[in-house]
Amino acid sequence: MTDDRSDIGSDAKGDASGGAGIDADEPVELTAWRDMCRRLEAVGEQLLSLPYPADPQDRAEGFAHLADQVLCWLGWSVGHADAASPFFMRQNDLVTQWGGPNADNVYRHARIDPTRRYRIRGRMHSADDFILALRAGFMHQQRWGTLAEHTASDLGITSGDEFELMLGGDGVVGGAVVGEPADGVTRISLAIPDGAVMASIREYYIDWCEAEPATFTIECLDDVDPTQRVTPGQLLERFDEAASGIEHSMRYWNQYMIDERALRTDNAFAGSLKVEKGLAAARYAFCFWDLADDETLVVETDVPDARYWSFQLYVPGWFELVDPVSRITSRNHLQSEVSVDGRVRMVVGPTDPGIANWLDTGGRRQGLCTLRWFWPAGDDEPTPMARVIRTSELAAALDPSATRATPEDRAAELDHRRAHLAWRFRV
Repeated sequence: MTDDRSDIGSDAKGDASGGAGIDADEPVELTAWRDMCRRLEAVGEQLLSLPYPADPQDRAEGFAHLADQVLCWLGWSVGHADAASPFFMRQNDLVTQWGGPNADNVYRHARIDPTRRYRIRGRMHSADDFILALRAGFMHQQRWGTLAEHTASDLGITSGDEFELMLGGDGVVGGAVVGEPADGVTRISLAIPDGAVMASIREYYIDWCEAEPATFTIECLDDVDPTQRVTPGQLLERFDEAASGIEHSMRYWNQYMIDERALRTDNAFAGSLKVEKGLAAARYAFCFWDLADDETLVVETDVPDARYWSFQLYVPGWFELVDPVSRITSRNHLQSEVSVDGRVRMVVGPTDPGIANWLDTGGRRQGLCTLRWFWPAGDDEPTPMARVIRTSELAAALDPSATRATPEDRAAELDHRRAHLAWRFRV
């Protein structure tokens, strides 16, 4: 994988700015709008050719994904453009997915400026944990990276707690100042590293229950002029940033999956992955599956020595979760059964094997199965393995001690997961 995607959208942008058919007296706002629309049209045309997935059903999903990216990056670039008046934007929920989101997370982002001071206030409610990352940009952008990260539980913030995080000002570089709780509120001061342009929060919901999710607000504490009306120049810059975000997201993540698959053999795990400039707490292992109609993948691993781990399934091209609402496509350490021999065995396939540890591919011949583990306790890493088995021979290959799951059990599990997701992503 290469980080440089500087050519993305250059042809479309050049065509739009060439002036053909455009009135020289046309307002800059309309010119900027035309330019952005032409660039989006060009992205749609590119979806019809390699290296994007060629299957007609994949292509239809690709255009739906493109529409999601338009919603996501227009919202970020136009509606969340001002670091002097920030608000959290929720991304990677059930709509605006990109970049392999964690099924156990809620993601929020807000613009920040290292020269300003901010206050983040909230209450954990049913969230198990969160990571606050101060970042130089999103991974698919040309400038990105995690410059500082802080885990709630490491700061003494746990489920149900109320907290107040002060960013900037007297924050301690490379660490945190934790004040004594007052009125039941944990107050912490944090530095903003030079180059940080956004505060990103990943909330963790490991026990999928029907309960109030975490709440977060952010405010700039500096005296600022009242919000000014947008100028033509700002609008041009924001439309350009939005179009670039859409172009880069579509191309980057498709190419990312192509590149990562090329490094591996299908239906097998190969080592671990720690994303350079990503979260220090995060580790991953990838297995790209390619299964015939009568085949199933059986995954086996030792239990990761980490505070959190999970298996999750993703679609090619768009790096979205395989349907997380209507199918069971993820299992974390509280949702997975460990065998009596201390190992985890997971069945990945389109047919319910009748055991607890099943991940539903939704009939997709190809996809990505990811094992992720966060906050590892040491240097020892799990060694996941995978093997392809004929679906007709699966019953004989299953762990005889594995807990059985009836169709009624599975329906109840799905109902429980849907109820949690409705709470987690409520408005």
